[in-house]
Amino acid sequence: MQLSPSAHVDAFCRDHLPPFEQWPDLEFTLPGLAYPDRLNCADALLTETIARFGPDRPCLLPQDADGPVWSYGDLAATAGQIAAVLTEDLGVVPGNRVLLRGPNTPWLVACWFGVLLAGGVVVATMPLLRAGELSTICDIAEVGFALCDDRFDAELESAGVPGLATLYYQAAAGPAGWRESDQADDQAADDQAAGDPGSLNRRAAARTGAFAVVKTAADDVALIAFTSGTTGRPKAAMHFHRDVLAIADTFSEHVLKPVPEDIFTGTPPLAFTFGLGQIVIFPIRAGASTLLIERASPAELADLIAARGVTVVATAPTAYRAMLAAGKAEQLRGLRRPVSAGETLPGSVWQAFYEATGVRIIDGIGSTEMLHIFIGAADDDIRPGATGRPVPGYRAVVLDDDGDPVPDGQPGRLAVKGPTGCRYLSDPRQASYVRDGWNLTGDTYIRDADGYFWYQARSDDMIVSSGYNIAGPEIEDVLLTHPDVTECGVIGVPDESRGQIVKAFVVLAKGVADGPAKAAELQDFVKARIAPYKYPRAIAFLDALPRTSTGKLQRFRLRELSER
Repeated sequence: MQLSPSAHVDAFCRDHLPPFEQWPDLEFTLPGLAYPDRLNCADALLTETIARFGPDRPCLLPQDADGPVWSYGDLAATAGQIAAVLTEDLGVVPGNRVLLRGPNTPWLVACWFGVLLAGGVVVATMPLLRAGELSTICDIAEVGFALCDDRFDAELESAGVPGLATLYYQAAAGPAGWRESDQADDQAADDQAAGDPGSLNRRAAARTGAFAVVKTAADDVALIAFTSGTTGRPKAAMHFHRDVLAIADTFSEHVLKPVPEDIFTGTPPLAFTFGLGQIVIFPIRAGASTLLIERASPAELADLIAARGVTVVATAPTAYRAMLAAGKAEQLRGLRRPVSAGETLPGSVWQAFYEATGVRIIDGIGSTEMLHIFIGAADDDIRPGATGRPVPGYRAVVLDDDGDPVPDGQPGRLAVKGPTGCRYLSDPRQASYVRDGWNLTGDTYIRDADGYFWYQARSDDMIVSSGYNIAGPEIEDVLLTHPDVTECGVIGVPDESRGQIVKAFVVLAKGVADGPAKAAELQDFVKARIAPYKYPRAIAFLDALPRTSTGKLQRFRLRELSER
């Protein structure tokens, strides 16, 4: 295997790719997957769509209906201005890692494009992450730069990342330099709202002229996506520029099949590759527009879908259930393409949604390691309860523990190959995820005689709750820092609305009383130290944890206790 000459001046990503013998087999079986050796995915997404539809086509729609609508030309111009600020003011060189922090807004999307146009590597993070989590990410990826929504500065500053050069942006501002010169009063108001003279908004607005896009290699790393690991330490999955286009030219083109008139929206943050694909890459590849939602309850999401004419939505099964429970079926009947991923979609939920709205949910399974969905189904190809069949461009099999295919109808480990695949950043877990060229997703599946894949369970100890991957050991580490906790074990337990919830089994110090008040105290303790979605929604107190003779925690015994 040979890589193209890199455009990266900072060779960190190439230097930390896994050895070739640990790579998955990469297959480019579709004609649309033949990409040139030099490819900047951000440039390709913008310039190709603008060439087809013109720069004035609506692109990014803010959650506030009164906010500015960004055209494709606005996004391209602002992204170029951000790239200029990064290179000229901060000294970013191709290959440098740039952390992004903030909820889904037009300015976050513009920052994502700007980093890539400058040849940088995007490290997007969820706005819920706490200082310790951000510090770990910056340490693993050796992040030297950050672009941050000014409302989410506290945790990033508390992280105390040495040498981190940070610029803050005001998310409500329009595209950089979007106002005409005769609207001086409005411009002055925007400038004041954008913060100090060093804000990204003002620096970008001062840039004029086109930015010279860095001509990256198709196999230069474009983004590093972090995913939870069952050991607690996050894994960093590296994806190339060609990978970004490949997910649009496989799942989106052949299963989702968007049209330029579509309006996309969704709840996953851009730091989730599910959200990045559904809310940014797919609509822009198709010339559609996307409604960016910072935060919304399921009921609010349904109202936004109806009010803004959304036709494509991406969210977790939990949200589809909740929208129906809130009596919002009428608001959802205008949908053309609802997409579900992040956790398994029960057949009962699919059927209830279809009966209430007349709309079929597209289910799918993807992973951060594969970048997006590789098994799914749409329209008449859907079998409720089944995840679907391999997306064109991908292959999937079910293997036993020895790596041999099992007969149809028998459970085994899901294994996948295609144009994307797992490449962890300097992580020994690469050898566990990739074996014999196959990506092993950590899921147990059954394939039926017609080639449909049916989810059975996670093969590891990962907890999947409302679409979030949560590592039990990370929560255990936090709980053990509480002075009243001597031992603890964390597992996922079934939950009707969330798929799973986090449950902690806690042994308290001698003389400390248990009960609801102590459980609430521990829950708040966890929320204050790691992303709040990870906190244990259920806590049970034990006198001792079940362990083997060698002292290893028996998680299966905790599951048995939970089932009683």
